[in-house]
Amino acid sequence: MKSIRDRMKENSPMVLLTLLSIVQALALELLWSQVLESAFLFDMSWTALLAWIQVAANFTGIVVIWIVYASIAMRFRWVPSMSDSVYPFIIGVLEFILVETLDPEYMGWWFFCLGLIFGLMTWVNHMKMRRARLDGENDEIFAHLEPATVRDFYPAFISITGFFMAGSYLAISGDRGIVALIAVAAALAILLRQMLVAARIWDITVGD
Repeated sequence: MKSIRDRMKENSPMVLLTLLSIVQALALELLWSQVLESAFLFDMSWTALLAWIQVAANFTGIVVIWIVYASIAMRFRWVPSMSDSVYPFIIGVLEFILVETLDPEYMGWWFFCLGLIFGLMTWVNHMKMRRARLDGENDEIFAHLEPATVRDFYPAFISITGFFMAGSYLAISGDRGIVALIAVAAALAILLRQMLVAARIWDITVGD
């Protein structure tokens, strides 16, 4: 049994990244198709401005998901569970919905979907880190990382709550003015911050 567990730990990063890369490639292709098919994006209008920020947020979100998954798979070793193979499909479906709602008309639903993706990625990341911490092969890395506390999740809770609140307001009010612009720009800023956080954690764990 130990040899099977060792084989799974050795092969799971490659399998996981291959699966995720396929899902991410499909998401990028769908995003590109959506941009080409959305004629309003190429108008000089307020609606086009909102939509282009959404496009930037979608692209950034896809990149962040890849960075988080790839960094975990390359740095840590753990015995994979069946859910490790299921999560990329769930995340992929949510990404496709996020791209399909790339229209200021559906901005409320776009925020709801973004909140679901953010929450799921927070959960998946935490579960993988917990299992990795229990594996002795990762002791050298976790010597530089303190166990996560509730306080560490405050930014994620605040972001997810903000996404759902923004989605509820925009869906009910139909506002597509300055409030919508601030909300979409804030979403993009949060995703960019997540990219910086992932880069900082990477530097800590692979630094000399």
